[in-house]
Amino acid sequence: MNALHIALKDLLLFAKDRGQIVQLFLVPIGFIMAFSAAFGASQKLQEQVLTVPLVNLDPGGETSEQLVEDLNAGRGIRTEPHDAATVEADLAGGTIQLALTIPADFSADVKAGTPSSLRLAYGPAASLSQVEAVRLVAKGVAAQLSLETQLVNGLSQMAAMTSDAPEEYQVFTAERIREQAASQIERAETQPLLALTAKWPDQITRGRENFEPSTFGAAGFAIMFAFIAAQVTATSIFEERKEGTFRRLLVSPMDRWELLIGKMLPNFLIAILQMVVVVAASIVLLPAIGQTAPTLGSAPLALALITILVALCSTSLGVLLGALCRTEAQVGGVSSAVLWVAGMVGGAFIPSFVLGDFLNTIGKAVPHYWALQAFNAVTLRGLGMIDILPQLGMLAAFTAVFFTAGLLKFKFE
Repeated sequence: MNALHIALKDLLLFAKDRGQIVQLFLVPIGFIMAFSAAFGASQKLQEQVLTVPLVNLDPGGETSEQLVEDLNAGRGIRTEPHDAATVEADLAGGTIQLALTIPADFSADVKAGTPSSLRLAYGPAASLSQVEAVRLVAKGVAAQLSLETQLVNGLSQMAAMTSDAPEEYQVFTAERIREQAASQIERAETQPLLALTAKWPDQITRGRENFEPSTFGAAGFAIMFAFIAAQVTATSIFEERKEGTFRRLLVSPMDRWELLIGKMLPNFLIAILQMVVVVAASIVLLPAIGQTAPTLGSAPLALALITILVALCSTSLGVLLGALCRTEAQVGGVSSAVLWVAGMVGGAFIPSFVLGDFLNTIGKAVPHYWALQAFNAVTLRGLGMIDILPQLGMLAAFTAVFFTAGLLKFKFE
């Protein structure tokens, strides 16, 4: 009962501290929304169609018209006719950023098998990413046209070789040649021999495709700010020691362990509530800005145990920080630095598999890493309680180390 009275007192004080409420609840939600909005904006930029001024010096040419049609066939660029007489001045003046030129006699040269080159010019206002995007699209379309032309020419040569044969043996007619070339090109597009498939690493998704990448952000920020709540525990302990409250309480009929549990309990509950609110807010608010809601997997008991262990670990870390910090500056500065750095190397900002082997190895030295591994195993890979026992064991070990070290170093006066 004594511990509960102390916990209730701290909870009431926390409820009156708007700054702490904002830091522990609204700030992580703001981080998730901001990062998700930035990610969504970058995705929209990638999906935007780039307008490319086109100077066609071979108007009416069969191959040049085919080239223009292929350039505009959903490849991320859209051509607009431009005047050849003003293109150089417009590039220099920044009116246009780049321009693609189809040379004169382009169709005739391609048909005759004579090498011909498209010209991509760009001015000082063009970005390297735009130039490279247009260059790759134009190069790919030109290569496809070249392949189609060579295929037709090759079949035409075979037709010429059999032109003296009886009519019933002349299988390479002009019509058949065009049909065969068109069929081969269509098959190459719809059933390519080589293809590129983009996917998340199997060690992250375990082969599942029905998950949302936003789960990384929601889990990372929820866990990182849950550990930042350890600073609340450390600050509360420092304030009690500075004001002499501990000394007065120790003369009352109360054991020291009751006093310590009373200081830990409110922050343990706050950490649990914080994680629940942050994840729930992500599920509700992310779709409102056009992002997908994070997935939660199919093992709610495993998620509950992860949340409890993270809250215990965070609270125990707060006891250790409160025992080690001797001044108010240390509580604020050292605690914040340690907790933010731990969150970064532990994969809270960037998933651990992206950080590389070196940082990934360092990340294993902080509890954030193991909490995120457990959370992602349940939400992204669809695993259950048995599968995350190693991660839960590491979280429990960190909790025991923090609490034991904090207890040994703790001074009530």
